[in-house]
Amino acid sequence: MPLRIQTDVKDVEEILNQVLNTKSPPVARCRLLSSGFNPGHSLNIAEDIAGHKECLGCGNCVDICPFVYREPSRREKTEQRTSMALENIVGADCDQCGACILVCPQVDTTIKNYVVNRRMVEVMSRLERRIGDEDEPDLDLFLEEAVS
Repeated sequence: MPLRIQTDVKDVEEILNQVLNTKSPPVARCRLLSSGFNPGHSLNIAEDIAGHKECLGCGNCVDICPFVYREPSRREKTEQRTSMALENIVGADCDQCGACILVCPQVDTTIKNYVVNRRMVEVMSRLERRIGDEDEPDLDLFLEEAVS
């Protein structure tokens, strides 16, 4: 869980844009760019991992991913529900929609706001171009189902 004082996006904007432009789910790297991690915010399984920026394993990013939704057989690769598992499941097939970042409880709100305010216009226009492509699912229907 991020602390009250969060990462100033201006300090990480260059690397954040590199992360967001990489054709792979960005949630794990955005989580690492976020502030607020300390021993109280990691999984308390063993003493030697305390203080690491461990994923909580909540599975929110796996559940929200439109690619995993379209190809559920990819989930058979692993039973893990972590951000790193998402990277392995999706890989370079990532839609770069940013949904995984927005649902991660460990990504700073400042980074989420940056994604919504600076990147979502690009994402929506890219997805809009795919609407009507016969090889793609109906994205309007997908968005409607995701919202309801």
